[in-house]
Amino acid sequence: MKITFIGLGIMGSRMASNLIQHGADLTVYNRSKEAVKLLVDQGAKTAETIQEAVKEADLVFSMLSTPEVVQAIFFGVEGALASMKEGALWIDCTTVNPSFTAAAATEAGRYNIDFMDAPVAGTKPHAEKAELAFFVGGKADQLDKVRPYLEQMGNRVMHTGEMGKGAAFKMLVNIMLAQSMLIFSEATLLGERMGFSKDFLLNTLPNLVVSAPFTKFKAEMVRQDNYEVQFPLEWMHKDLHLAAVTAYELNHPLYLANLTKEVFAEARRKGFGRLDFAGIHRFLEEQSQAQA
Repeated sequence: MKITFIGLGIMGSRMASNLIQHGADLTVYNRSKEAVKLLVDQGAKTAETIQEAVKEADLVFSMLSTPEVVQAIFFGVEGALASMKEGALWIDCTTVNPSFTAAAATEAGRYNIDFMDAPVAGTKPHAEKAELAFFVGGKADQLDKVRPYLEQMGNRVMHTGEMGKGAAFKMLVNIMLAQSMLIFSEATLLGERMGFSKDFLLNTLPNLVVSAPFTKFKAEMVRQDNYEVQFPLEWMHKDLHLAAVTAYELNHPLYLANLTKEVFAEARRKGFGRLDFAGIHRFLEEQSQAQA
């Protein structure tokens, strides 16, 4: 297959690199040209316009930041879909809300383009090591055709159901992730206030059966006060917002996730957005110190 990869940020650049390492016939496109150059140096092709980038592709992957960016790049007469050949497949790996996924599928259908949603679980290290998990919504026979490419970028491919179910499942994962990080941070900071050492808490709490396993890795960020971005806090806030939108559309209450969203919103407002989402710990720590 001729493949095009659109969106070369923290995750997309590493996903595309893994495709290149497996010999894919890959064209890349990104608004920032620096990321494009790094992949061209590895063997990818590129194009000056989005239309040129997709016109010969059998398979187009996108890994972008928000639904709005996906819409701006793909929808409309000047968008990528209008330039793709009929029967090509678009796989969107962006974390978006299910209702947007439905709109994307409808737009793709206008141009006789097949569509699947396949958001990923994992952060920068998982993308680098091809250890991502893909949550795929779409037809099983289409998944069978592209599974080898997904497995070049990840070590788990989960078919979650029909179109839209990938986006829906990823939403559940991320609201659990955000709340777990917030709970871990609150517990650790309260423990310090009660007289336990930070090292004791960071060595002990993540290893309890009640703790989310990922906190073992985030504990080291907290210990070193180094929140080099792997999954930006601002995008976690975005994902919580999309969960709130979805809950509203379904007339379903979302008590704790909405509260968590507001904590992340305040952290983002105060300049923590470009830190890793574990930086919520530093935000809470500063709030605690200000109130002491």
